[in-house]
Parts: sequence; C-alpha cells; structure tokens
Amino acid sequence: MNKDQFHFLIVDDFSTMRRIVATLLKELDFSRITEADNGITAMKILTDNVTNINFVLADWNMPAMDGLTMLRNIRATAHLRQIPVLMLTAEANKENVIEAASAGADGYIVKPFSAGTLSRQIEKIILRRYPHLVDAAPSTVQSA
Repeated sequence: MNKDQFHFLIVDDFSTMRRIVATLLKELDFSRITEADNGITAMKILTDNVTNINFVLADWNMPAMDGLTMLRNIRATAHLRQIPVLMLTAEANKENVIEAASAGADGYIVKPFSAGTLSRQIEKIILRRYPHLVDAAPSTVQSA
C-alpha cells in the first residue's frame, strides 16, 4: 500500500490532541495530514474539495459542531459520503458506540489509545473501504 495515497483530516478542538494524532500518523508513515478545530471547519475543508481528504479522524465532543453531527453531515453529502470516518473519543459507553455506528462511523477508538490501536483500526478501514489500494502480494518487476 502506498501510504501517500491517503490524506487524513484530524478534527479535534484540543490542539494537543491533534498534534498527538498527527505524530502517531507520521510514526505509521502517513504524511498527508490536515487539521481542523471543529466540525464546521472540517466541513468547510471537506466541501472545498481542494485538499482531496480521503480519511477523517474526528473527536466526538467539540464546540460549534460536534463529531457526530459532522459525521451525519458527511454521510448526507453525496460527494463526501464515501470518506471513511474514525471516531476518537473519551466516551466509552456502549450507547455512543451504537450511535456512532448507526450514523455511519467506520470505527470508534476510546482515548487514550496507542499507535498500535490506531494502526489496526486504520488498516481495517482501509482494507474494507479501499481494497484496491492494498497490495495483495509483493509486486514483481520484470525487466524486458
């Protein structure tokens, strides 16, 4: 898999958490990262469609527009609905997980989390959403 094909949007009102998630993504060799401080800013970035975001990591609790509302807006927008959304939240109760899944979340991680947890969730989502971008076997180059 060419990890440069993925452009992540990290949406969290807490700048330190955005930095932590960006650092974890970079440790996982993902380099294309954009940040937003709430759902309104994120929706503007997504609808402007100049950044080619194709994966969203979103906090649940944010001012202006929370992550769940943002997720619902993404799923209701034709040219955005295919973008995977992974919810990152301190909310560990079962009802929130069910609500996020019902709204169309591709995954749900409870904070704090490790790079391994983030990696497993991202890989699972990429395999499900973008199987054509994942190498089934090592490529072989034949010389002429």
